[in-house]
Amino acid sequence: MGLLEKNFNPKEVEDKWYNYWEKNNLFTAKTDSNKPPFSIVIPPPNVTGSLHMGHALNVTIQDILTRWKIMSGFNVLWVPGTDHAGIATQNVVEKELSKQGLDRHKIGRQAFIEKVWEWKAEYGGRIIHQLKKLGCACDWSRERFTLDEGLSRAVREVFVRLFEEGLLYRDNRLINWCPRCHTALSDLEVEYEEIEGKLYFIKYPLTSNTGKNEENLINIATTRPETMLGDTAVAVHPEDPRYSHLIGKTVELPLTNRKIKIISESSVDPSFGTGALKVTPAHDFNDEIIGRLHKIPFISVITEDGRMSGDAGDRYKGLDRYECRKKIIANLKEEGLLAGEQRHLHAVGHCYRCKTIIEPILSVQWYVKIESLALEAVRLVREGNIRLIPNAWDNNYYSWMKDIKDWCISRQIWWGHQIPVWYCPDCSGNGGGLQGNVIEHIFYEPLRVNNNTISGGTYSHLRKAGLKHEDIIKNSKIIRIPKEVKPLSQRQDIEECPNCKSKDIIRDPDVLDTWFSSALWPFSTLGWPENTKELKTFYPTSVLVTGFDILFFWVARMIMMGSKFMQREPFKDVYIHALVRDLDGHKMSKSKGNVIDPLVMIERYGTDAFRFSLAAFAAQGRDVRFSEKKVEGYRHFINKIWNASKFILNYREFRSDKSSINEYAEQLDLPSMWILNRLAMTAQGINKELSEYRFNDAASKIYHFIWHEFCDWYIEIVKPVLYKGDDEAKKVIVNCLFFILDNILRMLHPFMPFITEEIWNSIYADKTSIMTSAYPSEFPFYTDAEELMSFFIDAVSGIRHIRGELNINPSLEIIAGIKTLSQKAEIVLRENISAIMKLTKCREINIGEDIARSEDSAVTIKNNMEIYVPLGGLLDIKSEMARLIKDKRKTESELSFVSKKLSNEDFLKNAPTDIIEKEREKFNILAEKSQKTSESIKILKTIKG
Repeated sequence: MGLLEKNFNPKEVEDKWYNYWEKNNLFTAKTDSNKPPFSIVIPPPNVTGSLHMGHALNVTIQDILTRWKIMSGFNVLWVPGTDHAGIATQNVVEKELSKQGLDRHKIGRQAFIEKVWEWKAEYGGRIIHQLKKLGCACDWSRERFTLDEGLSRAVREVFVRLFEEGLLYRDNRLINWCPRCHTALSDLEVEYEEIEGKLYFIKYPLTSNTGKNEENLINIATTRPETMLGDTAVAVHPEDPRYSHLIGKTVELPLTNRKIKIISESSVDPSFGTGALKVTPAHDFNDEIIGRLHKIPFISVITEDGRMSGDAGDRYKGLDRYECRKKIIANLKEEGLLAGEQRHLHAVGHCYRCKTIIEPILSVQWYVKIESLALEAVRLVREGNIRLIPNAWDNNYYSWMKDIKDWCISRQIWWGHQIPVWYCPDCSGNGGGLQGNVIEHIFYEPLRVNNNTISGGTYSHLRKAGLKHEDIIKNSKIIRIPKEVKPLSQRQDIEECPNCKSKDIIRDPDVLDTWFSSALWPFSTLGWPENTKELKTFYPTSVLVTGFDILFFWVARMIMMGSKFMQREPFKDVYIHALVRDLDGHKMSKSKGNVIDPLVMIERYGTDAFRFSLAAFAAQGRDVRFSEKKVEGYRHFINKIWNASKFILNYREFRSDKSSINEYAEQLDLPSMWILNRLAMTAQGINKELSEYRFNDAASKIYHFIWHEFCDWYIEIVKPVLYKGDDEAKKVIVNCLFFILDNILRMLHPFMPFITEEIWNSIYADKTSIMTSAYPSEFPFYTDAEELMSFFIDAVSGIRHIRGELNINPSLEIIAGIKTLSQKAEIVLRENISAIMKLTKCREINIGEDIARSEDSAVTIKNNMEIYVPLGGLLDIKSEMARLIKDKRKTESELSFVSKKLSNEDFLKNAPTDIIEKEREKFNILAEKSQKTSESIKILKTIKG
């Protein structure tokens, strides 16, 4: 049994114990264990990522569950890993190349992929190191990466099976396109932000009339005038009396030589703008629906790089879309066709990675038919196979799944799982098994330009490499894939067509959406498609811990893929935690300057204090409002635990070898029986709260027990015995203290792994780790201890209340009288009078049913007793009353001033956050002071005479 240092130093402890746990394989799960399995898969952080507050909350919750279950006798597997993060990682490496004057198209696909792997080898482990710094008990022997060999095999197997079943198809339709990342985005990857733009009113002249007076014009409202160059119709509601007579007529499309028809469409909102809608089916999702319904042309006027195409006309071709907007407005004004403009607040879609405004464009992409998969995923939740916690998310889940669209899974980048599809132009459509039409697509073989070999691909890929149109046409072999040629999806790479043996096959250059591979995470990480021991033991997983922001990105898709390929749910519970916000409730962002770095918090206060602060405020359904002062406060809690442990270890010579406190059952006094009861209730409560994912309630229970009941009450009560008692009495108390400390450390370990391991090893140097001990659960109860101890606590707190409220000098010994209203109370108080006197600094306490109150006594009333403290000689009652009244008036005046300031919207809007926080703290301090002063005045008013 070792000694503890004077102060707890996290920096000296954390790495030591984490390395010890890893070295001794304490995180490693067994596939041949007789223990019940419990498994979690980590939401894989991006390989480009670094630890942020969302990660910290997420993995802290998982680690609490993992350590709790290990200690509760389960065979626990927590699978760690990272996501290849296609777009994000490619962007990072492309930026590095640009510093060298290179880009991916110049060096070619294979060389670029090699560069990304080199980057991953050097920097990709950063987030893993940070997870270890946070204390994560992951099974690192089973760490996975979404592009490792096993997961890549699973991804290909899923793709091929979906392909073979006809659940995959290609189509030329409108998609969200990021001009910066040069790739398609799913609806979920588009973040909408309200921005202030303009609503422009443009005059479209009717072709059946001459002149440009108001009778010969129809006004169109739009927020994106550059897209008017791709208009192919004007739509009006069939029952709109303003326009019904114009249906079927044509208008001249301003700034072009085209004529377009006015059509009838019931989806048009007559109350928006002018009630007449310009229809641009190649650049608006709603217009696409109208375009297909009415079979009107699709004209693409914006290219993949956000510039105007040749179809936009010679004077706009090549312009950036926003430069084009300015020029169009100027040209409309010149021709007298701009009816006006007004400020307009509207939601605009941005790329979730680079924040560029997305552009809807026509593109050939791969899609998953989602309806049948979604129906099964809904059933699993409705029938209780999967629980969403809190269940307030159920309706959101059902609503989203009801309106779900087919999933666009292809991305026009190079880093990721390249789509396992080949095309054979020589095969006359005999290969592959895709049902339905296949859209024509053109690929180009690798070519040499200016002595550089350029990777092949689509025309747009080569244009992005900086090649001119004429160079592409002159130097490359154009391979046109006709509609009749069906794709070949293969489990292995192929060099020739399996049907006609032609070697002129072309692989699809696109990669799969990153979320496609992560949707397989619960079973691909366990070895699927092989029927591994891990899969048999740990699937379905027990719980998924995730943020609500990826409920549909990821969770819903995992449910769909799990039910499809494993024929059952991928996890039993989904615990959905909220966001970590700043103290004012604002979302953390670099632009706001309110980001808190978890690693900085760990450096300043230690991992345990940081983790406990996250757990303590992780209430279900409520965002975490985080502040550094909370972490600082729990650092004080850690010091309390450390000092209490040191105090107890000072008496280790009196600790016996008896294994259970039950050996001393007949020798326990009332405070000892009471604290053991409180320990039992705390342990039961924590187990219950953790089983219901109420981490804040569990943290609150253990905090209250350790600080207020064990340290503030029990240790203070037993100090006289430890200081002056005989050896036999000390032995009973010391063994009780060690028993409770032992259980405190085990209860606390999932929340604070490092300090608990350090103290534990000071007590049990011969044992492996606190992680191998049993989590406290069941204890015997002492039936009457709670009620009897309440008399003791009421007596002490009652006397302390009078002393504190009347500001009686702490050094003064006082006299108190306790009039008991029950025989039980009197017996308890008399038996424990020495301890009560010590805790209240009384030189005399009179107890009994006939105790009378003197005229100069302050009084407080508790259950089963009235407590009197004579004030004669302690303070001048009249002077004290005058002082308190004066203090109260001053406090209330200051309180009123601060309250008005905090009610001032201009102050709250303009003042720095730290200033506002100081004012709020000041308000709370003044409010508490006012309340205490009122209590003191109330006590003085009870004095007779």
